[in-house]
Amino acid sequence: MNFEYSEEQNALKESIVRWAQDNYSFDQRRVGADSDNGFSQDHYNTFAELGWLSVPFSEENGGYGGSVVDIAAVMEEFGKALVVEPVFPNLILFGGLLERSTNDVIKADLIPQIIDGSLMGAVAMYEPQARFDASNIATTATEAGDTYSISGHKSVVLGGAHAKKLIVVARTSGAQTDEDGLSLFLVDADASGVEVNAYPLMDGQQVADIHFNNASGQLISDLGNASLAIGEVLAIAHVALSAEAVGLMSVLNRTTVEYTKTRKQFGVTISSFQALQHRMVDTFMSYEQAKSLLVGTLVELTDDRTTPERASKMVNALRTLIAKNGKHIGDEAIQLHGGMGLTDEMNIGHYHKRMMMINLMFGDGDFFQQQFNQEAYAS
Repeated sequence: MNFEYSEEQNALKESIVRWAQDNYSFDQRRVGADSDNGFSQDHYNTFAELGWLSVPFSEENGGYGGSVVDIAAVMEEFGKALVVEPVFPNLILFGGLLERSTNDVIKADLIPQIIDGSLMGAVAMYEPQARFDASNIATTATEAGDTYSISGHKSVVLGGAHAKKLIVVARTSGAQTDEDGLSLFLVDADASGVEVNAYPLMDGQQVADIHFNNASGQLISDLGNASLAIGEVLAIAHVALSAEAVGLMSVLNRTTVEYTKTRKQFGVTISSFQALQHRMVDTFMSYEQAKSLLVGTLVELTDDRTTPERASKMVNALRTLIAKNGKHIGDEAIQLHGGMGLTDEMNIGHYHKRMMMINLMFGDGDFFQQQFNQEAYAS
């Protein structure tokens, strides 16, 4: 079995590496991150020009036709570069649900705009009372002529600060926590009845809390049957975030080892201390474990013989390990850098903050461990 990226995937990764080396130093990244937008529109436009924004989309929709492996390859390199541009919310979440829409006219109109970088969207899904339960939806949509009237409150909407279009998950039937009865609606972010309250997370990513008060939305899924599409997109999102985290881990490890080779204490570099060598070996092993499980998950997800139950268990196991090992590597990197690791001037703290946010997106380590345990017990 081949565990290596293909020649095309390696070329895609190398193009991101070269661009980041020339255009995305830590100081260059900070210029965009510290701007009012929280990212560089010029850099995002470059992503479109280089074809990176087309990777997740099928060829029939004008995309590259990439698989989940291609997505992981891109996200790992974006993690290494600590890219702050809203690729994940726009492509993986918004674009992923849009491509699974039942409205071919809307797909044909909007997906090319995502690929050329002119459209940014967001998915308004999770709600304050839901914790990590994607089925706990109190937002409702009722038919109002040719459209639907949507009312409810969505929290921590990734990419919501700059989205022009929103895909809203709303309940059209059933009880609040039922998996069935969910539908997808396309809503203009500046429409009447939509209130967007934007704010940055600690890693610099821009999010928003969004209130809908009888906002007009267009149905883009089968009525009451959006759970399957949501589940498929979330599975890819989990892998994409895990790949980004693996990229973060590699930089945290490499930067920390390099630092210990230059930092001196008692007249010698601290890399010569056996106790610290053992700790750095432990973090290297944590990284290798996470990377190996990412590869194993990608193999499972691209194997036609894999059952949905097996795929779900692998994804939950991956997110569990990413949370555990990511925290281990990040904490050790901060401690081995000493007080300098906490300063805003050093990149190490920014990588650690991003890792912490990934470990809270759509669920924390305890949540995914519980999901895995339930599936293992059921089987």
